[in-house]
Parts: sequence; structure tokens; C-alpha cells
Amino acid sequence: MSAGPDHGRHGDAVGALVHPALFYADDQTYLAGTVPFLREGLEAGEPVMMAAPPTKLDLVRQALGPVAAEVGLHDMTLAGRNPGRIIAGVLRAFVDEHAHAGRVRIIGEPIWAGRSPQQYAAAVQHEALINVALADRPATVLCPYDTTALAPAVIADARRTHPVVVERDTTTTSERYADPTDVAQWFSGPLAEPTEIGETLVFSAPDGPRIVRHAVAEHALRAGVDEDRVADLCLAAYEVAVNTVVHTGRPGLLALWTRESGSASGWEAAEPAAVVCEVQDSGWIADPLVGRHPCGPADGRGYGLRLAHQLCDLVQVHSDPSLGTTVRMTMHRDEP
Repeated sequence: MSAGPDHGRHGDAVGALVHPALFYADDQTYLAGTVPFLREGLEAGEPVMMAAPPTKLDLVRQALGPVAAEVGLHDMTLAGRNPGRIIAGVLRAFVDEHAHAGRVRIIGEPIWAGRSPQQYAAAVQHEALINVALADRPATVLCPYDTTALAPAVIADARRTHPVVVERDTTTTSERYADPTDVAQWFSGPLAEPTEIGETLVFSAPDGPRIVRHAVAEHALRAGVDEDRVADLCLAAYEVAVNTVVHTGRPGLLALWTRESGSASGWEAAEPAAVVCEVQDSGWIADPLVGRHPCGPADGRGYGLRLAHQLCDLVQVHSDPSLGTTVRMTMHRDEP
């Protein structure tokens, strides 16, 4: 297999993103699609990284042998538990670290049997937005999909989020590939209404964010969330509430509720028991990557949502120019 700049069967763009989906049916086809891809990168002197569930990391590590030490290996069930963290915390972090090294190779597996329905929707958004976030970056991001364990609808969604598909050692252009921002918007909501809301309050400047923080702390502690995780949820809610009063100049609405564990269905896991904190306001977020860009406190816009993604087990954002913005932050009652 060629190790040249065309990356063989995985794409032919030089200096721009190549983002294929790899469809595999078993361990043999998984290794056939991933190990040569990694070896080619190492032989070409390219930085190489893989983020996948632990069972897949173990397979690849064993198949690579000693050269596995040259591959950055990350447990996606931890790094990508909240899919909204992956672009900034995993992909962009690696690409930016090796900005002067030319092209980089990444295997990223954000969707596996055992994701919950809400996690899955967020992961599809993530897959779509890779095409925007890394569009001009010299990176190849290969995303494996288990055609045996995952539902046909998941494979269909993968064809919508990946311009190229690798299947049975053949690379084809995906005829179903769709506009990334349209796909991300579709999977962002509107968010389903909760069956029961525990409490609500309207907040405004100047004391609103502090009141939100206090209300979230009381609710989460009553629900039995660990104190450290309560502190994380409070900080996330505070930052989002600050966004409301600063960027809209109008009041916001806080809703809090406790969710019991749901039921598993098919390949999807049950939604875990959790405390959910939701902030609604009249603003509109035009950039679908807000909260997914690498940024810090000095960067202003986007930092609050970025911090929320880092701190919470799941963050869902639905924004509409006529309906306003809803940010829903979920913290599991039992630490994963």
C-alpha cells in the first residue's frame, strides 16, 4: 500500500482535510483497515494518533507490536464521553501540536455500540462538524464504524457525515454526503421536553449568574451528586448564565430536573441517571462550532460553552434565530 501523499485508498487531498468512514464487520476487517493506515503514517514520518474504545486500542496495539509506542493512543470512552469535547480536546489539540510537521493521521472512533441516544446525536454532530473545524488542516481522520453491532441507520448517518467511505478494501465517494452545518443543526434539536421539571427560575443581571449557581448546587446536592461534580456543574451553569446576561442583555430561564436511568434499546445504552441543568435565552448562536474551538478565558466568546463541554458529561445546544438558544447540561449522578 502506498505511503505517499495521496494516502492510498484513504483520500487524495494534499494540505486539506481527508475524512473517510471505515466500515468494518469484525476484528479482521478492523485491523485490515486501521493497522496499514497507521503503519503508512509512521513510515512517512507523519505524527499518528488513535482515539477509540479500549478493546479496539488493545487490538491495534497488539497488531502493531513495538511500533505501537510511536502512536498516541487515547481511550475515546473517556476523552470523548461528551462528544462535544473531541474536536478541541483531541483532534485540534493533536493537529495544532504538530502544526509544523505537515500532514497528520488520526483514527477517531466516536460512535460505538453502547452510546446512549443523546450521546449518539451529539456524536453525529461532532462527525459532521469535523468537516468544518478541520477543513483547511493537513489531516486525515479515519473513523471506523462497526456494521455488525450498529444499526443500519447509524451507517446511513455515517455516509452523510463523511465525504469518503472505505468498505471491503475499496474507497468510494459518498453520494449521501450532506452539508455539515445542516446535519449538525438537524441533530441539535429542538431538544425533547423533559417529562418533569423540578424547578425553574428567571434570572437577569447583575446577580442572575450567582443565583443560578446557588440553585444548581442545591438541586444537585439533593440529588446525590458527588460534591466535586456538583462544583463542575455549578461552574458550567454559571458561565452559560453569564453568556446570557452579557450577550443578550435580557433575562434568561433556568430549569433543573433529576432524570432517572432509562432502558436500553437495541445497540444503544440507556440514558444514565443524571441531574440536568438547562438555560434558555433569546440569543442566537450563528457559529455551530462555538464551544468546540480551543479557547481560554481571554478569548471571550465561546469560552463559557467550551468550559461547559469540558466539565459536563453531555452538553446539548439548540439555537434558532427566531426561537432563541437552549443550552442543556447533563451531569451523571454516578461518576462514569
